[in-house]
Amino acid sequence: MIMKGKKGLIVGLANNKSIAYGIAKACAAQGAEMGFTYLNDALKKRVEPIAAEFGSDKVYKLDVGDEADMDAICGLIEKDFGKIDFLVHSVAFAPKEALSNPFMQTTKEAFAVAMDVSVYSLIDLTNRLTPVLTDDASILTLSYLGGPKYIVNYNVMGVAKAALEATVRYMAVEMGLVGRRVNAISAGPIRTLAAAGIGDFKQILNWNEVNSPLKKNVTTDQVGNSAMYLLSDLASGVTGEVHYVDSGYNVMGMAASEKSEDGKTILSWDARK
Repeated sequence: MIMKGKKGLIVGLANNKSIAYGIAKACAAQGAEMGFTYLNDALKKRVEPIAAEFGSDKVYKLDVGDEADMDAICGLIEKDFGKIDFLVHSVAFAPKEALSNPFMQTTKEAFAVAMDVSVYSLIDLTNRLTPVLTDDASILTLSYLGGPKYIVNYNVMGVAKAALEATVRYMAVEMGLVGRRVNAISAGPIRTLAAAGIGDFKQILNWNEVNSPLKKNVTTDQVGNSAMYLLSDLASGVTGEVHYVDSGYNVMGMAASEKSEDGKTILSWDARK
């Protein structure tokens, strides 16, 4: 198995619909041993059964905005695992009003929160875990097309994802000096707890399905398999990358659909004809 003997930490798993769940599932299937974090007691009840599903009882409270939690995590990992080979950062947050209001109405406070939780937490967490990362450790975070491109209703989170992708590149250079890799997965839209905060998300799903080259939305299993590759030794020569798993939607420069007279969405062309 590709990940046999590998140990890792999954940060930010919320439930079995999460992209982080798909990543953990793929890694477990390939033999990885993992620990998991939870944000609060309400989520702990969801995360513990998932950890057990993957044969783990290593579950830790970790609010990236809580200094006590951040101070403690390295010692807990060292006690239970010694060292870990990979870290999955699946953490993002912006206040509700910063997603529902127009972008130009984003407050300074909301902007700071989005950047701190969604971006700086990757830097902070990596620094704190450095003593327990193996020399060839792989670090992976989750981005979205709303970073490099405008996506309706994504607002301040798009700016945060743009900063996150830049952070991946800068971290990759410095971490590369000791052989560690840093990459990001940019997944297509998926119905997750985080996505519930994005307005008109159903419309985004429908649009991606119609206009992506593969004419379908991706699943957490598909994202998980790609993430497992980046976390494994198969990707030992890959770092600083933003890897798209979105049925090819990111390559599109013009919509491939149009409205028919009855209002239904149809393809403007179809190579199968």
